[in-house]
Amino acid sequence: MSIDPIASRLAENGVAYAPQIARAARQNGLDPDLLAAVAAQETGGPGSNSGHNVVGDGGHGHGIFQIDDRWHSFASTPAAMDPASNADYAAGMLSGLLKRYGGSVHAALSAYNSGSPTATGTKTRWGDGSDLGYADSVLRHYRQLSGSPVLPDSAQAAAVAESPAEVASVGALGAAAQRYPPPLALPAPPLPALASPGAAHAHPFHRQPTDYVSLFTDDTNETDS
Repeated sequence: MSIDPIASRLAENGVAYAPQIARAARQNGLDPDLLAAVAAQETGGPGSNSGHNVVGDGGHGHGIFQIDDRWHSFASTPAAMDPASNADYAAGMLSGLLKRYGGSVHAALSAYNSGSPTATGTKTRWGDGSDLGYADSVLRHYRQLSGSPVLPDSAQAAAVAESPAEVASVGALGAAAQRYPPPLALPAPPLPALASPGAAHAHPFHRQPTDYVSLFTDDTNETDS
């Protein structure tokens, strides 16, 4: 039996469901540390590297990545609580958002949470007193997991080979996403709020209101997450 070195590294860093996250990242051309960081943000908490397979946000957020059943029919299916399916759905959405927003990691993360690439979204207070918006908090989890700073969105770095399959660095996510078609799981018409901000583990954060009416009527036809 072959051992996935990426999954092993994630597991050594305390990431739960490391094999499922590593596989979903590889299949969707994402940095596995970034995908694990989203899980940690959604269902882990400040300082944690690990997400949890839970139902949160008043019963609306499902699984490791808190897919919201108010906006995604997938979340109402049994597959939503299957870690592998949940991770693949989240990775597909994030990959699509990276493609939509020209490879901007910050914009894609913001849209994943709030439906807008420019919204602050859910705010999280870390142990040192820092109040971070959703994207910045995910990227702090990323630095904690990877041990390296996040490259600027504009830096199209070369893919790094962490295993026989090449996985893009954060700076190259946009380029990687361009090689993949939009994920079939993306709902139509566009729907706001992919991930539920509330998870089973209490987070000292609050959600920033989003004007969902304007999102549905936006001429650019953005995909909300």
